[in-house]
Amino acid sequence: MIKVTYLAHSGFSVEYREFVLVFDYYRGILPEFEPDKKLYVFASHVHEDHFKRKIFDWASRYTDIHYILSDDIQETGPGGRVLSVGADEELVLEGLKIRTLKSTDEGVAFLVNAGDKVIYHAGDLNWWHWEEEDDRTWNEPMRQAYQQEIKKLSAVKIDVAFVPLDMRQGKQFFWGLDYFMRHTDTACVFPMHMCDYKAYDRLIRLPESEPYRDKVMHITRTSQEFLV
Repeated sequence: MIKVTYLAHSGFSVEYREFVLVFDYYRGILPEFEPDKKLYVFASHVHEDHFKRKIFDWASRYTDIHYILSDDIQETGPGGRVLSVGADEELVLEGLKIRTLKSTDEGVAFLVNAGDKVIYHAGDLNWWHWEEEDDRTWNEPMRQAYQQEIKKLSAVKIDVAFVPLDMRQGKQFFWGLDYFMRHTDTACVFPMHMCDYKAYDRLIRLPESEPYRDKVMHITRTSQEFLV
């Protein structure tokens, strides 16, 4: 069993007995982990709501800390502890198996085999459909790009996923998460990038969510904890 803590927006920590994964921190309260635990800190891209230099300050508290940052982040952190990754890369870091996907916005999404769990964090990889955009030049290419990336996960059994559910998209707010859940084998999904906690309520009332709504975790506040 692992403990997932919602930090804010797209930020989460995933705590195992021996180590912790932290994804896309930019604000919120980081839990107080045991000082001897290993921390692996991921940032999917440079946007200010997914990356803050503050994460480098954690190296003064946790001596065994490593940073896995999308290569569009040009900031330098503690010497020897920062690993820069691009899209469609695979690497092994101290037993973690990390695979990246290409975002439909900036940077990457992460697929991490850690312990006995497979964790997926989308970053800003989402089906970004906007009514005000032209279908031929934006919305249709976006649909194709998103579906092509999710297809890469079709053979993967995912234990925990973090996927955008952005209310700013209007009627299309759930398209990305809906497609993801219908085309992957995912045990539970945490909506993120919501901008409004009502996104969960809207989603589960939709008939489209019926096949997977019991797998959607209900986030209502920052620092909320889940055991999964």
